[in-house]
Amino acid sequence: MLIDIQNRWHNAYWFSRMLINNDKYVAIGKEPKLLSIIASSLRLVAKESKGANTLKLQKQTLRNIIEERFRKSSTKSNRVQRMLGELDEEIRTTGDMEVFILTCENIMLPLHQAITTIPSDDKEFTLNIAKSYLDIQGEQGLSTIISLWDDLGVKGCLTAERTEIVKAFTTLRLLLIKDHSINEEERDIVLTGFIQEFERRAAQKRKQRAGGSLEDVTDFILGYYNIKRAEAPSHFQADLEVDNWVKGKDGWLIGISCKRTIRERWKNVSSSTEVYNRFKVKYIFHVVTFDEDLSDDKLTVLGEQRQVFYLPDNSRRLSYASEHVGLKNYVRPISQLVNDLRSHMK
Repeated sequence: MLIDIQNRWHNAYWFSRMLINNDKYVAIGKEPKLLSIIASSLRLVAKESKGANTLKLQKQTLRNIIEERFRKSSTKSNRVQRMLGELDEEIRTTGDMEVFILTCENIMLPLHQAITTIPSDDKEFTLNIAKSYLDIQGEQGLSTIISLWDDLGVKGCLTAERTEIVKAFTTLRLLLIKDHSINEEERDIVLTGFIQEFERRAAQKRKQRAGGSLEDVTDFILGYYNIKRAEAPSHFQADLEVDNWVKGKDGWLIGISCKRTIRERWKNVSSSTEVYNRFKVKYIFHVVTFDEDLSDDKLTVLGEQRQVFYLPDNSRRLSYASEHVGLKNYVRPISQLVNDLRSHMK
């Protein structure tokens, strides 16, 4: 029904999007102190005005606070005025203003706190567990920690997300229940808007974390075993996405790349041995956690270019390739990675 679509509490979601938008507006939703000042000032005006020109006074107060905050930021003046203009259009009644205040106080501030608390780096959940495996199992634990690294980080961060959203959601729900001026349907509108915005912003943070986890594990392993890293060769083919380099006793370099899989673009990142020789690259060691798509063709073409594949110790592909006369020189178990690196450095 149209009346449902027009319910003023739907604006709680749109206000939250407006307050966080830094492209079209000025993202004051990222400034908790400013939001708190705005909300408390608007409530004070409502209390002291005693109904006389309340909305007009609140709008002017809102304008003054925001303009003062960005008074010295001339480059943002257009975005400031655009936001103030659109807020003026959306806030037509004191009821609309109440929705805006609630959005600042009970959606944006808890959201900011919750999103800030979610880890930006999976390593917070992986380092100690990974160290424990190597402390107890030694190099035989390498395959396990590399396989677990991604899962541990993802599960840990998602658990933190769940903790924060449950806490913030519960607080908001209890607050809305206590406000008898808001009926059940309106509470649902606000709560679903909160969840929608939380998920949108949490997803952005997940994207920031994604892709770095497996690159970090090579850093951890080299650090744990005190293997000194070397500088990457200047102007070497960057498409190979090598995570770390070490230098052998002969002065030649070994690149180490940890990936879930060697994807379909592998033919584009292969290099000739002439290029390797020019940059004194002896080998590229690929640590691969999902190896079912490592075809014989991939192993042969890349293996002939001094690329070696370290596969999980219990891998079916490792077992097969290790016994294949044409492939056995291109594959190794992950548990041998550190020993192999050390053998080139002695």
